[in-house]
Amino acid sequence: MSTKQSSLKSMLALPVLRVMDKQEIEHNIPHRDPFLLVDEVHIVEERKACIGIKKVTGKEYFFKGHFPQKPIMPGVLVLESIAQAFGAAAISFVSNGNQLPLFLGVEEAKFRGMVVPGDTLQMPVRILRLGKLSRIYAEAYVNDKLCTQAQLTFILGDNLHV
Repeated sequence: MSTKQSSLKSMLALPVLRVMDKQEIEHNIPHRDPFLLVDEVHIVEERKACIGIKKVTGKEYFFKGHFPQKPIMPGVLVLESIAQAFGAAAISFVSNGNQLPLFLGVEEAKFRGMVVPGDTLQMPVRILRLGKLSRIYAEAYVNDKLCTQAQLTFILGDNLHV
């Protein structure tokens, strides 16, 4: 990362203040199956940190083509999973339902390991700035092994719910 970030792995051991289930996540962000890529969001520090959880079953649509003989979750979809976890948490922190975090940028993304069917993706997110312009640093782990890390920037835009 451009500014030295410390590992977020220790966040995985923090006590969970509250759990956002799929129903609450769907209330906060407009994503739906097959593109809803987060199953739970664990709030570990209000307005400062959360952990997204995605259980990778192997039935996800993208495995049909990436790659049929050796299925691997695309790295960009790991980043999307992180973004959805942050988005669901952010709306619960700052919005009354008329805003939606929209991706502005990804910086220094690094992919360090594969995510395959049967894995549980744990995505600790540290919120660096929360507001109209928001910024996070996040990592993704499978079996305590770092597989992805990046800094992401969002803008709180108009909600797309119909």
